[in-house]
Amino acid sequence: MPQLGETVAEGKVTKWFKSVGDKIAPGDNLFEIETDKTSMEVPATSAGTLAEIRVTAGAVAPVGAVVAVIAGSGAASAPQAAAKSPVMPTAAKAPPATLDPWHEVRTPERNYGPAKLASGATSTPLARRLAGERGIDPASVSGSGPHGRVVARDVQAAMAGGARPVAGSSAAQIMALYAGTPYQEVPLDNMRRTIARRLIEAKQTIPHFYLTADADIGRLTAMSAEANAAAPEDADGNPAFKLSLNDFLIKAWAAALQRVPAANAVWAEDRILRFKHSDIGVAVAVEGGLLTPVIRQVEAKSLTAISAEMRDLVERARARKLKPNEYQGGASAISNLGMYGVREFAAIINPPHATILAAGGVRRQVVEKDDGGVAFASMMTVTLSCDHRVVDGVLGAELLAAFKDFIEKPVTALV
Repeated sequence: MPQLGETVAEGKVTKWFKSVGDKIAPGDNLFEIETDKTSMEVPATSAGTLAEIRVTAGAVAPVGAVVAVIAGSGAASAPQAAAKSPVMPTAAKAPPATLDPWHEVRTPERNYGPAKLASGATSTPLARRLAGERGIDPASVSGSGPHGRVVARDVQAAMAGGARPVAGSSAAQIMALYAGTPYQEVPLDNMRRTIARRLIEAKQTIPHFYLTADADIGRLTAMSAEANAAAPEDADGNPAFKLSLNDFLIKAWAAALQRVPAANAVWAEDRILRFKHSDIGVAVAVEGGLLTPVIRQVEAKSLTAISAEMRDLVERARARKLKPNEYQGGASAISNLGMYGVREFAAIINPPHATILAAGGVRRQVVEKDDGGVAFASMMTVTLSCDHRVVDGVLGAELLAAFKDFIEKPVTALV
């Protein structure tokens, strides 16, 4: 199982393109995997014969696990002697087929529960994590690994056999409340599990504070309408571009981070990293969750370039075709729920970012003019979430004021 990013710990095999006995050439697509953020095809790196499939379609395996064995030329009758992983060509000797390869992977131990079971047997870290997610006591599962060790397949088999969450677990307590109520259990996929883990991590470890401001976007909407009206036609007679409000927000946020460079930073545990460029992540709703593709060096790009890149990223995000480098990193992020009629909200920071800007919907509102009169204006409420370890109150206020200035005088963001 290949490494698809620093935060990706496992992948789900969704499809095999080859069968046992098929001849394999370097570059042939072997299988398709899905993580919490993307799906991709994994090619072979060596030639031979597919001697064994160890992780079947629909199963989940941790990064580094041997998912299949490719036997070298003339070694098909003894695949273990010449076994090597198609995605780990430098791996040492592959584990015997009678053992679960998952427990052979040396990964850092996490606190997924006690390692020692009541019977004296042990459980693998992956088995304890799977058991914890499903509310199963690993001590109640029969182990099939060496010396009775409980491995991941044992937990999966326990669930398939109708095992229920143990008494006292949060899942059991919640389910007990609805014992007489019809409901449907929805299993958590990789994306939803990762979102849950990262949101808990963010709210528990990041000292959030929030700043809210109202911005008059009348000039911005007028500029957008004028630019779209002047767009040239393409070969099919359609407008060559169509700028959205979000394109202007991305550009203005990048300009604000350039004006207040101390806030163009992320938290790196024992230090703060400040960036030269404004790399902006944009939250995109996808089936089953959320992805945040990143547009790099926004401050140097035109609105039409930002618009075209954003459309491409959104399309591939929803198809789960983004590459890890397209959704990892970034200096800050924007989340816009205005199109759903949301007036204002506060977003949760996506670590290691130190800020995220939440944009609400546009509304017509009566405002007081400089001469004391009143008029209607197009207003938008934005809320800035800050990590207090990186951005103090005054710095956050300066950043939000810079963004408001660029929004209300949008031409200044373009020069």
